[in-house]
Amino acid sequence: MMFSLPDPDVLYYALVARSDAYEGRAYVGVTSTGIFCRLNCPAPNPKPENCTFFENPGDCIAAGFRPCKRCHPLAPVARLDPLVDQMLKAFDADPMRRWSETCVAAMGFDPSTVRRSFKRHFGMTFLEMARHRRLRHSAEVLAKGDKVVEAQLSAGFKSPSAFRAAFAKLMGRAPGEFAENALLRASWIDTPIGAMVTICDATQVHLLEFPERKGLAREVQQLFQYSKGQLGFGRFALTDRVQAQLTEFFVGRRPKFDLPLALHGTDFSKTVWRALQDIPAGQTRSYAQLAQSIARPTAMRAVARANGANQIAIVLPCHRVIGADGTLTGYAGGLWRKQKLIELERAYAAASSSLNARLASS
Repeated sequence: MMFSLPDPDVLYYALVARSDAYEGRAYVGVTSTGIFCRLNCPAPNPKPENCTFFENPGDCIAAGFRPCKRCHPLAPVARLDPLVDQMLKAFDADPMRRWSETCVAAMGFDPSTVRRSFKRHFGMTFLEMARHRRLRHSAEVLAKGDKVVEAQLSAGFKSPSAFRAAFAKLMGRAPGEFAENALLRASWIDTPIGAMVTICDATQVHLLEFPERKGLAREVQQLFQYSKGQLGFGRFALTDRVQAQLTEFFVGRRPKFDLPLALHGTDFSKTVWRALQDIPAGQTRSYAQLAQSIARPTAMRAVARANGANQIAIVLPCHRVIGADGTLTGYAGGLWRKQKLIELERAYAAASSSLNARLASS
């Protein structure tokens, strides 16, 4: 049976007692501070009338609360869950293993509990995470020019049909349909908030997405049609440039990207995407403000749709667009990633303010 929140009085008692009983299953948003915490947070206890309880961090973020800097209720909470921590360590030690529920049970865990825990923390199950990693490896094998059957076996799939179906579900096409030495090439780039799929040609970036995005397969399919089947696996020098700039961004050295982008969309969508690039790192805009910036103040819904259709994440910073009331609203890569990106970019805003202050005083 799925967990449901008990009475708020019960949860408030657990909060006051700094109990671990609801670790990973309940969180408190404090309206007087705008912060959300785990129930065992060491911070001073808030008044009961200022407390709202939630089942997961995503709901807290969606309600407009920021993560606490003392108990770190976002990504670290996964590692604080002993079940998740042990499964991740086992996965890191043997990422190419063909994980199954039998494997999970052999480690002494209930597969349904593991499934719910990973879905709650990462937006996907443990088995889905493991399958994504094996499919990524199969794409890397194909990029070397090896045959599909070798990619299938290296990814641990015994059935060719199962391999084709899983691959197509992630990447939009069966593995044998990707071309060698293609004009467009797909590759993976690792970042501190998860791997990203990128598709480039020799001169432009066409796609940069998190693999959990539900529309990824459709976007790849559209690029396959756009290139008339000239889509394969591999890297260009531009792919390495994308990776280098993402690395600089995450370590605080690149507030703005300098990459040639191929924008696939309507003229209106392209206008919205270019306007996203004008939002400085460390700042946010509402959909209404973004609509006003392109001289279409009544087109808020259309702006929201264009923002959601962006297929070059981070570089076209759709994560900087939030609700008018300050809530994060949706993000294809997951609200926890959106929160992480906004928090990371606060350092850029602080650096900019410091520089402006020094210039004003000189």
